[in-house]
Amino acid sequence: MNCPHCGYPVRTGIKFCPECGADLRGDPRETARQRQSARIPPEGEIIPVANTGVLLGAEARRARLSQVVSEDQLMSPRIYNLVLLGVLLWGLLVNVVLCVRLGDVFAYLNPIAFFVIYFGCALAGTIIAGRSHRPLVSFLGYNLVVVPFGAMISTLVYAYGGINSSYVTLAFGYTLLITLGMLGASMAFPQLFRNLGGALLGVLVGLILCEIVLLLLGIPQVVTDWIAAGLFSLYIGFDLYRSQQFPKTLDNAVDCALDIYLDIANLFIRLLRVMSRRKN
Repeated sequence: MNCPHCGYPVRTGIKFCPECGADLRGDPRETARQRQSARIPPEGEIIPVANTGVLLGAEARRARLSQVVSEDQLMSPRIYNLVLLGVLLWGLLVNVVLCVRLGDVFAYLNPIAFFVIYFGCALAGTIIAGRSHRPLVSFLGYNLVVVPFGAMISTLVYAYGGINSSYVTLAFGYTLLITLGMLGASMAFPQLFRNLGGALLGVLVGLILCEIVLLLLGIPQVVTDWIAAGLFSLYIGFDLYRSQQFPKTLDNAVDCALDIYLDIANLFIRLLRVMSRRKN
């Protein structure tokens, strides 16, 4: 059977559509009529729902996919994607500036103090961007993630020889090529990325647990860096695909830029580690 709301194929007996979150327990025709009518809010009203992000879970993602917005909140696909690209480039530019100007953050801050600030800001920024329905507030949350993440990247870049080192140049080049490749793949094969969300999250959780065990045992994480690089490459394609499924609002453009920024930044870090080992 197919979901009466989005047409996604689901197995008989499933209570909720895994793609859009539609309730499939009642009469499909009645459910479709109810959801269609629910998507027509009063004039000028926007119904607030929690936005997504890995930390906010699958329920938040379903709520965001079925978000109801008034007509004046929607943007054309072209403007939406330009805003998304602009916010994403802003985050990457901030990281480049930090790498050039900041260098080794541990020269200014105690490592423990830095990581406390890093995790606090990153968590706060993710929650603010995820729960806010106002673009400026979401952009503030975006920057709360970008700046500490950029400071960490700056320290890693410094450790690997600076922004002009061959390691950094190679990692940047491969990150750019992979990002462009995933953009093309998400456009050419949307069905491939449509069904990857659950699998990618499962692999990510397993990878984190594996790395914690290896860290405690003092075992070099060589293979896990390759796996993580592949995982975040697929996450770029998945989040690019997913960004086109949400209602095309200014707030969603900012939130989707945060998802994709984190994918790209994590991919760069893993490739930097892989390239340095390969050179050695």
